[in-house]
Amino acid sequence: MSTGDVRRPSVNKLSAKAVAADGPKPESDELDADEADAAAPAPAPAPKPKTSQPKVATKSSGSRPGGRPPAGRGPAKSGGGKGRKPVTPVKVSQGRNWGPIAMFAGAGLVAVLIIGFGAFQLIKQANQPPWQERAAGIEGISNYLESNPDWFVYDPAVGNHKSGVLTYPSSPPVGGVHNDYWQNCMGDVYPAEIPKEQATHSMEHGAVWIAYHPDLPKDQVDELAGKVRDRGFMLMSPYPGLDKPISVQAWGYQLKVDNAGDGRIDEFIDALRQNATREPQATCSGGITDPGKTPLDLVPPAQPGG
Repeated sequence: MSTGDVRRPSVNKLSAKAVAADGPKPESDELDADEADAAAPAPAPAPKPKTSQPKVATKSSGSRPGGRPPAGRGPAKSGGGKGRKPVTPVKVSQGRNWGPIAMFAGAGLVAVLIIGFGAFQLIKQANQPPWQERAAGIEGISNYLESNPDWFVYDPAVGNHKSGVLTYPSSPPVGGVHNDYWQNCMGDVYPAEIPKEQATHSMEHGAVWIAYHPDLPKDQVDELAGKVRDRGFMLMSPYPGLDKPISVQAWGYQLKVDNAGDGRIDEFIDALRQNATREPQATCSGGITDPGKTPLDLVPPAQPGG
């Protein structure tokens, strides 16, 4: 056996215990071969060869999967500075535009009110008795269609229309033969006398005519005008020689009162306007708008509702 194959004796646990039991060995200037080998420094490891593989970033305690920094931390500045915090976008709260909402709500409310009012009027009319019964219930009203039906019978030789000044059994007249022209009755308030023959034609179309004494106080005239102005199938005018301050008439009916505030005037209008008529489809527009006590004698061109 060669010297290279000789194994050195190893120190096992048992020998270590024996040495400890025998006590410490005296110091010696010379070390045996085993101790010399143990005291010698270990040889430095050989350097590893460099490879061209790219470095793989290791996961730090503050990093997220995929290499993204944690929320609230920005990338580190160059030069070892602190990381810049990302700017958090400011959420702007956009309030509702109340203008269009209020406009549509107001339009809806108006529509509801209009529909509701129309429905109320229809229900009201449906529950009302016939206009003839309502007219008969007005205290002091005169129904000449019942008391004097001959006033409204036309002579076939004469017809419905006649020119010139006509006489009537009642003053103001409530119907009968009348002028070819009708007085405009679309809420017209005439400041002077109008031809009674033309006003009678208006009543035939369904108008209510309010005649008042020329001496009626102005405040009462204004009150009457408020019931007439801008209201279809209505007209009013002064009437000289009237035996009462105010006379309200429709085709075949008449009511005379002392004061413009008398509630029966409104009852008369509500019951008889457009109801007391011989020509329900006739119009009140297109008539004579000028006042004047003399009726027109010229026969006009053919007009509807003559």
